Amino acid sequence: MSLPPLVEPAAELTVDEVRRYSRHLIIPDVGMAGQKRLKNAKVLCVGAGGLGSPALLYLAAAGVGTLGVIDFDVVDESNLQRQVIHGQSDVGRPKAESAADSVKEINPLVKVVVHNEALTTDNVMEIFAAYDLIVDGTDNFATRYMVNDAAVLLGKPYVWGSIYRFDGQASVFWAEHGPCYRCLYPEPPPPGMVPSCAEGGVLGVLCASIGSIQVNEAIKLLAGIGEPLVGRLMIYDALEMNYRSVKVRRDPECVLCGKNPTVTQLLDDYEAFCGAVSEEAQEAASGSTITAAELKSWQDKGENIYVIDVREPNEYEIVSIPGAVLIPKGEFLNGSALEKLPQDKKIVLHCKSGARSAEVLAVVKSAGFSDAVHVGGGVLSWIKTVDPSLPAY
Repeated sequence: MSLPPLVEPAAELTVDEVRRYSRHLIIPDVGMAGQKRLKNAKVLCVGAGGLGSPALLYLAAAGVGTLGVIDFDVVDESNLQRQVIHGQSDVGRPKAESAADSVKEINPLVKVVVHNEALTTDNVMEIFAAYDLIVDGTDNFATRYMVNDAAVLLGKPYVWGSIYRFDGQASVFWAEHGPCYRCLYPEPPPPGMVPSCAEGGVLGVLCASIGSIQVNEAIKLLAGIGEPLVGRLMIYDALEMNYRSVKVRRDPECVLCGKNPTVTQLLDDYEAFCGAVSEEAQEAASGSTITAAELKSWQDKGENIYVIDVREPNEYEIVSIPGAVLIPKGEFLNGSALEKLPQDKKIVLHCKSGARSAEVLAVVKSAGFSDAVHVGGGVLSWIKTVDPSLPAY
């Protein structure tokens, strides 16, 4: 369905702006009025990573007058495979500042507002209130639900995108005209069920595909042209080069935007709502978590231990802790790994950061290996505290 323009047009375009945006101006659907609306718009990008990179660059190039960027992270070398807004010289810099410099280089006529901080329940409402439209480039469920809830409570539309390996999704959520994110996903997936990009990987160019779709939807909303993805979920398979669209209807029983909402303000703790790890994993890890340095000490002393890496084979190929045997998490969940475990050695589990190994620890302990432990911080902690020469990923 077509929607009215989200913002009023600016009073005028300067000669420099007319010259810069001439290819927009000669498109009848955009024209002078549409470009003036873009100039008058204020758009916030949540995240300056895989999706935020192309989104920020193309929003700037399109002439969006005010661009906000919020990100608390710093540029890491592993980001450069897909986060094209950053360069080699930006490694170690705050992502928000690096992104702002790139935006200014693309279009010095754009005003950039830098939020070099984490988006939290304490600041999200205040930050969102200053913008017309939110572009969500987050990569975790806790922040996605928080972004959705804040946008609905403030009456703001937002453009959502998601990427994983070769698959991408995009939609526009605007409770005033259609469903919200909770209508599509009423509950977050069980902890550990959906791997993050850091665990499962993502094809770099997929970020550009989905990020550019997000910008396309943002321009349509701001200028009031075309039919935005409100009430539709666009699904992209890069391997099969296939796009398909699925209708998403507003849930009349939605706890946030339904007829009788029960969520009328932000949740106190979105991490708890989404469950970083299950209660069983938290209970198993309590008192059974060791540090990477402790594992190294046990190895040096020749302790009778059996170290198991529960990551995926491709992760193991990139970097591994010496002496660790690869048995992926999935084999523990389906039970096939349990028969491989030695009965006469202490089981030591690890993954990349500690979340997956905590989930496996719960399985292993329930199978009778009561003295099993896992490495808090996983491979990342090993690299940081034991062997910095190993490659991070």
